[in-house]
Order: sequence, then structure tokens, then C-alpha cells
Amino acid sequence: MMKKIIYSSVVLSTILFGAAYKIPEQSVNSMALGAAYVAHTSGADSAYFNPAAMSFMGDKQYVEGGLTLAHLPSIKYTSSVSSTYDGKSKVENIAIPNFHYVSNPYGEWRWGVSMTTPAGLSKRWDSPYQKLYAQEFTLRNVELNPVVSYKVNDNFSVAGGVRIVYSEGKVYSDGSDAGYPLKREMEGDTVEFGYNLALLYKAPQDINFAVTYRSNIDLDEEGDANLYLGDIGKQYSSDVSIPIPAALNIAISKTWNDTFTLEFVYERTFWSEYKNLDFNYSPDVTNPTLKSAFDDAIDKSWKDTDTFRIGATYKIDRLTLMCGFAIDETPIPDKTIGFELPDSDAKIYSLGFRYQQTPALSWGMAVLYDDKESRTIPAGVADNQIIKLGGEFSDGGAILTTIGMSYEF
Repeated sequence: MMKKIIYSSVVLSTILFGAAYKIPEQSVNSMALGAAYVAHTSGADSAYFNPAAMSFMGDKQYVEGGLTLAHLPSIKYTSSVSSTYDGKSKVENIAIPNFHYVSNPYGEWRWGVSMTTPAGLSKRWDSPYQKLYAQEFTLRNVELNPVVSYKVNDNFSVAGGVRIVYSEGKVYSDGSDAGYPLKREMEGDTVEFGYNLALLYKAPQDINFAVTYRSNIDLDEEGDANLYLGDIGKQYSSDVSIPIPAALNIAISKTWNDTFTLEFVYERTFWSEYKNLDFNYSPDVTNPTLKSAFDDAIDKSWKDTDTFRIGATYKIDRLTLMCGFAIDETPIPDKTIGFELPDSDAKIYSLGFRYQQTPALSWGMAVLYDDKESRTIPAGVADNQIIKLGGEFSDGGAILTTIGMSYEF
């Protein structure tokens, strides 16, 4: 039993790259529309959501900045066999900034840049059996994404860019309260690169077609790990490779009388790239129990997921009203779910507004509610030794509130 729990405790590091906690909404408009914002982008945030749209913007510069507060309510775990294994995670509040810029056009060319936080999380448990796997996980990262677009003709544009991602994380686990003398302290960081591509076709009757693609990025995290068995501990250099999966968006929008717009987005996220989790240590782990527990690769077997988004925009003089809805799948099968990332399918609701204060200045606010479904794990299915007894994850989800300001000059 102890060997299996030591082995399973490695799983919590997967959350360092919690793609299931990705944050696609990175501006006021995208938050208000639930990220149904690919075919009909209009401001500086086009540099991130569809840089091909930069080609059709006005002959001036655009800049936008915003701040999102992510509120993560407690997640409740209820065991099917004993309240001894019940637990509740801490409430988390995380600030997420964003910045976007689009230059003047240079002939048929244009460039822009975005600074975003496409994923982030802090998850902490104080209850004994949850602490054994995920006492604390904190992820911080930032992506810098310079892009260029080329206007092929009056109806068609293409674009591409480079993704530069810096991430750092902290992972603690402690089994002492559960009667297991296990403890781990890990910290690491990395800088990695990828790319993104986009196209936009402006059809007659105010219909737009768009496709965007963000590449897979393998995060080769390097850092230090302190591993303890009882009172005996040792520090190791450690590394592990985890993918940020590729994502494909296909979108269509229709605008009526330059007043009302509907947009539909289909998103495919290629989570099946995440097949296993395998740590390497230097010097080698020589203790037989620790070696068998921490050096063996752990099966993840995540699956590709589909997300369906719809957004509506309505302009009334200086005021723009927006709302959105999405259906989002989790990539995590019952077999590999853990306390570090107890994710489930979700329905997403959003709304917001933007006000044109002057011809150059606008500001706005948006709110998004991520409604996670309760998830029951049958006995005998999960790899995690506590969840394998059977239980239910409930509550959780997220509430995101964004404020932002845009300026044109």
C-alpha cells in the first residue's frame, strides 16, 4: 500500500502544465464572448486570437491591456466508503494580466505582439489524504507572442507568429497526517518555443471564415526535488517533459447591419500528446523503495477534446453588449484522475460590455462562469489509491472577472 501511494504521489506534478485549466480568454471581448472570438476580432487583441485579422484593421496603431481575477471555489471530494477520505480544497484567487499591440500597416504587412497567461492554477488541500498527493500546486507562466500578417487581397489574409513561453511551478506533498512518512518539495522552471498560424477570409454579406492553429510545446521542466522517506531526505536535480497540446480553431461569423454579430467556434485540443509522466533524477535514486516509486513512468493516456462556443455581439451607439456560451470536455479519463487536477466536463456562461468613451479610447468589463459537472468515479477504476475506493468530486469550477482598456492612435 505504501509503495503504491509513493508511486501515485508523483502524479500531482502533471498539474504544473494544467492544460485542462487553460485560459483561452485573454481580453475583455474574449471573456465576454466565452472565447467565441476568432472570426470577428476587431481590436489589439486580434494579435492573439486571430492575427490574420490585423490586415483589415484601420491605418493606425492599437493597444489594449486588461486584468482578470480568477476565483476558484473549493472542490469537494466525498468518498464512497468512509468520511475519513473526504476532503475540501482551499479557495484560490489568482490575478491574470494581458497586453496586446498592433502596429501601423507596412504595405500589405503588419505586425503585432501579445503578452498573456494562457494557463495558471493554484490548488491546495489541507485534508490528510488529499495532502498526501497535492498539498500545494502553484503554476505561474507567461507567453510572449510576436506575430505578422500578410494581406493577400481585399478578402483574404494569412498570419503567423512565434510562441515564447516561460513557466515556473511549485509542488508540495505531505503524507504525515495520513500516517505515511512521505514528503516532497519540488520547484522548477523552463523557457520553450512554439508557433501559431492563422487565416481569415471575408466573404460577401458580412460573413467571415477563420482558422487558427497553436502548436504543441514540450515543456522540458528542470529544477530541484527534495524527496523524503521518514526523516531521511535528499535533494536531487530533476527534469520532466510535459506537452502543452496543439489547438485548432475553426470559426464562422455573420454580421447584420454592422450591429449584431453571431460567431460559432469549434476548438479541437490535441491532449492525446500527453501519454505518460516520467521524471529523471540526478544523482540516481538508489533507495529501492524510492527508486521504484519515483523513477517509473506513469500512464496518463489523456484524450483529444472538443469545445463548442457561440458568442453574440450587439452595438448600441457607444455601447457594445456581448454574451457567450460553450460546452467544454475534460481530457482526463477516470483511470488517471487525481487530487491535483480533479477536472470534469463543463458548461461556460459569459457576458460583458465595452463603452466607447472617445473616438480613441474604450473600456469594458466581462464575467465568465465555468460550471463544472460533478464527477463520480466508480470503485476499482482509478490509479490513485484513495479514489480507487470510489468517490465523487463536486463544486469547484471558476468565476473570471476581467476589466480592460483599449486605445487607438
